[in-house]
Amino acid sequence: MSKERATTVRFHAEAPEAEGPVTLGQDNMLRCLRNETPSRERNEPSSLNKQASWIVPEQADLPACLAALRALAERHAALRTVFPGADERLPTTQRQRQHGEFTVDVIALDPDEDAAARADAYGWDRRCDPFDLTADFPLRFGLLTRDGHPVLLAVVVSHAQLDGVATGLLFQEWMALASGAALPPPAAPTPIEVAEQERSTGGQRRARAALRHWERILYEEPSAVFADDRVRSGDIMLHTLAVRSPSGAAALERAVRRTGSSKSAVLLACYAVLAAHRAARPTVVLAALSANRHRSALAEHIGTLAQDALLVLDTDCPDLDTLIGRTQAQALSGYWHATFETEQLWRILDEASIGRGARFVRDVVLNDVSGTVPEEIAALRPDPPVDPELTWYPTEPLPTRLMINIWRTGTCLEISLHAHPDVLDREETEQFARALLRLIELAGRRTVALGPDGELAELSGLPVGRREKGRWHQVGSNWVDLDAVADRVRAVLGVKDVEVTFEGGELTATVPAGCELSPTGAHAAIVADLSWRDTVMAPQRYVLPAGTGTGRD
Repeated sequence: MSKERATTVRFHAEAPEAEGPVTLGQDNMLRCLRNETPSRERNEPSSLNKQASWIVPEQADLPACLAALRALAERHAALRTVFPGADERLPTTQRQRQHGEFTVDVIALDPDEDAAARADAYGWDRRCDPFDLTADFPLRFGLLTRDGHPVLLAVVVSHAQLDGVATGLLFQEWMALASGAALPPPAAPTPIEVAEQERSTGGQRRARAALRHWERILYEEPSAVFADDRVRSGDIMLHTLAVRSPSGAAALERAVRRTGSSKSAVLLACYAVLAAHRAARPTVVLAALSANRHRSALAEHIGTLAQDALLVLDTDCPDLDTLIGRTQAQALSGYWHATFETEQLWRILDEASIGRGARFVRDVVLNDVSGTVPEEIAALRPDPPVDPELTWYPTEPLPTRLMINIWRTGTCLEISLHAHPDVLDREETEQFARALLRLIELAGRRTVALGPDGELAELSGLPVGRREKGRWHQVGSNWVDLDAVADRVRAVLGVKDVEVTFEGGELTATVPAGCELSPTGAHAAIVADLSWRDTVMAPQRYVLPAGTGTGRD
C-alpha cells in the first residue's frame, strides 16, 4: 500500500489583494455546483469538478515540483480566488488573495504499483469531497513518487475557478516551470478584468444577443435529440470509452487539406451526422463547451469561461463535404453567442418549458480542448500498441446522453466518448467510435454520400432510433410518444382515466374525473415533472372537470 504525506506550500504574489464582481462563467458554475452533492460515503464524485494526470519532467526533483506549483499560484489570480459568502448564498463577489497556502499530498508508490491507476484513484477520491469555495485553493495535488523521485502529478480542479482549457494551459506552464524554464508574465486578463469587460456596454450588448440566440432555439428546435423506443431512463450514469488512433490523426489532416475546413469542423460534422443517424432525425441540437475560447482575447485566460455554445446542425445534406462546410458556419454563430447571464437564461429556459410544454435536454455535447496541450508535450506519451486503441473507464455521472471529448488531434487522435445505455450500449459505443474514425478516413479521400440512400448505415453499423412501441407523433420539432404522455399525466395528476390525442396539430389530454386542478395548475405540475423525460411533452390543451384550456394563461 502506497504511503502518503502532506506537504504545505505557501505563496505570496506581487499583485495586491483585490475584490470585484464574479464573471458570467464563474456565476454559471457557482449556480451549477450548488446543485451537486458529491459524497465519499456513496463513492460519488463531483461531475463538474475534474481530474487530470500531469506528467513530470524527467529532471524535476521534489523541490523543483513544489517550486513550480508555488509559481503557478503566484502567477495566476484565478488560483488565488475565493468567493466570500459561498457557504451561505450564491456569491456575487470574488476575492483575489495575495498570499495563502495549499497542500500537496506526496504519495510514495509501491515497487509494482501502477502510477496512472493510482493517480486516477486519487482524483476520483478527492472529487468526492466538495471544495470550500470561501477558502480552498482550487487545485488538489497528489504528487506520485517512485524511490523518492516524482513520476506523475494527480490534479483535481475546482470548476468554479478553472475550466478545462485553463487546466491545459496550466499544464503547459507546469512543464516549463518544473523543467527550470523562466516564463514571461501572463498577458491574458484576470478574472476580475474579465468581469469588468462583461459589464461594459459592448459586453452587455453581446450578452443580450446571446440570450436571443438561445431563446429562438429553445422555442423552435428539438427539445431532445434522442426520443425513441429505447429512451426511457432518467439516470445520468454514462459509460466512458477512450479512443487513441495515430491513423485517425493522419486521416484528419488529409480531410482538412481536401475540404479546406478546420479539424474542429471535420470532427464536429462527423460526430453530429452519426448522432443524427442514431437519433433517426436530421436536426442535432448540440452544446459545445469551452466555446468562449474561440475569442482571441480569452484564448489564454486562466479562469473559468464555462458557458455553453448552443449549435443547431442540420445534417440533411447530400454529402459529408456539404455538411462540413455548413458546420463551420453554424459553429461560429453558436460560439459568438456563448456569453450570457445565467439567471436570465434559466428564466428563458423555464418560460420556454411552460410555453412549449417540453424541457430542453442537453442530449449531445462536444468538448474540444485539443488546442490546450502543445503537440511536442502530447507526443511524449507513447503511441498505442494497437490502432485504434479502445479503453473502457468507470461509469460517471454526467447530465447528457452523448458526449465527445477531443483531447488531441496531432500525431495521434485522442478522444473519449460518454454514452447513455439507452442511446448506445457498450458494444454500440465501440461501433460509434470505429464509425467516427471510418468517416474521418473517408473524408480524407473523397466525399461521402448522406441521406436515405447514402453510405452511413452500411459503414457505421449503428442502430437507428425506432418509434414502433408507442403512439409516436411529431409535435412541432419534437418526437412524442402519446402513451408516455398519458402515463405521465396519470402519475402527476393522480388519476386513472386519461385520453391523449393528437388531432389538428394539437396535443390534448382529456381527464373525465378525479382531478381538481385547473388547466394552468395541471400544466405547471406536469412541466415540473418533465426533466429527462425525452419522449414526453405536456399537453397543449387540457379537458378537465374544472375547465378546458391550454394551461399557459
